[in-house]
Amino acid sequence: MSQEIEVLITIRKIIRATDLYSRQLSKKSGLTAPQLLVLQAIQEMGAVAISRLSTHVSLSQATVTSILDRLETRGLVARHRSTMDKRVVHATLTPQGEAMILQAPKPLQDVFSAAFEKLEEWEKSMIVASLQRVASMMNAEHIDASPMLHVGIADEPALSNEGAASNPVASA
Repeated sequence: MSQEIEVLITIRKIIRATDLYSRQLSKKSGLTAPQLLVLQAIQEMGAVAISRLSTHVSLSQATVTSILDRLETRGLVARHRSTMDKRVVHATLTPQGEAMILQAPKPLQDVFSAAFEKLEEWEKSMIVASLQRVASMMNAEHIDASPMLHVGIADEPALSNEGAASNPVASA
């Protein structure tokens, strides 16, 4: 097998692992990875302004607002205006939101981070450089992306893998 094919298969495995995690998260908790990330950020930061929350999770303010709409509808977060500046809206977790965080699987990026931290510095540097080069080779170096491992649109469940058979790498 050529090295090029091995690289493409490895990329496909990473995409599949992310997709499988997204499906598992959705099945177990009914949450998308970005929704869980937002819940965890609110838990970590307390009552937080939407603008600060969006910066913290590396998502646009519009995306975070959309996620909060869904989480609020489910009773997992509450929003209220700041007492100091009525233009500012804060998000807080409800008891149901706290419970949801406790029952949700550990985020895939946390699993990755724990394994990555155990590597030697030279290994970390090599991985970073290699992945940056792959992104460049795929004309993806200018694509804005958050450090969240999730497949699909920022707050939509992962799409099925229909059509994968027409892509030789996708079927790997």
